[in-house]
Amino acid sequence: MHQIAPGIYIEDAFAGVTLGALILPHGTIMVDAPLRAEDARSWRASLTNLSIGSNRILVNLDAHLDRTLGSRALDSTIVAHQTTAQVFRNRPSVFKGHSADSGAEWEVSNDVFGTRWAIPDITFSDRLYFHWGGPEIILEHHPGPTQGSIWVLIPSAKVIFVGDTILNDQTPFLASADLPAWIESLELLKTAYKQYTIISSRGGSNGIDSIRSQLKILKKILRGLEKLAKKDAPPEMTEGLISSLISGISLPTNRRKHYIQRLRHGLYYYYSQHYITLEALEQDKSS
Repeated sequence: MHQIAPGIYIEDAFAGVTLGALILPHGTIMVDAPLRAEDARSWRASLTNLSIGSNRILVNLDAHLDRTLGSRALDSTIVAHQTTAQVFRNRPSVFKGHSADSGAEWEVSNDVFGTRWAIPDITFSDRLYFHWGGPEIILEHHPGPTQGSIWVLIPSAKVIFVGDTILNDQTPFLASADLPAWIESLELLKTAYKQYTIISSRGGSNGIDSIRSQLKILKKILRGLEKLAKKDAPPEMTEGLISSLISGISLPTNRRKHYIQRLRHGLYYYYSQHYITLEALEQDKSS
């Protein structure tokens, strides 16, 4: 656990995503959950030793499995965007696993199947404020990685948790993304929050260079997909974009194959959802 400002902590020792914790006089606000239930219980115990107040809130920055599978084990009131909550309502009550090809962290964990979801208790549409006796905490909706992605801002400390808006040395998750909205969110981050400590769920603390790098790769992805769409190319043609895209990302050797598969999966599904008409899909199935 690392303290990045008074009462503000991050933890990157657990499988899943980088976690956050805000220790306030009225209680603790947790940002995302560890992937495994046993890690979630360990994280909760660590925070209990630091806590001042008795209240406990868990913020889900979006609905991604890597940050939400362990939520129930934290035994907390859960807050998320209303779109994220709807994703949970559409899921089976017990996680039985999906096709393991999306490049997510849960796919390399054998002990997450059979986990019961914890559905958000409190939702909001645009902005939510917490006044728990310390600095003001703001939850804001910033779509991009998903339609329900949110940020956690602590303006007085100039700290912001941005979830998967930035990914360090990793390929982005695209299957549930909105690329134009994601680019817009990054442009805002670059201008309005350049003096902030920016915490990513996939790599921790970031600076302006990380924002620029993420913008560059997303714009390159969008251009590539739009060129394919103009040619009426089938989704399988997105495979040809991969080598050029990964040349701009410093992928760690031991995770390279995993992250390339994440990109392959995301490109295919993003292109299918945003550029292929239902009529074209039906024709493809019948051919």
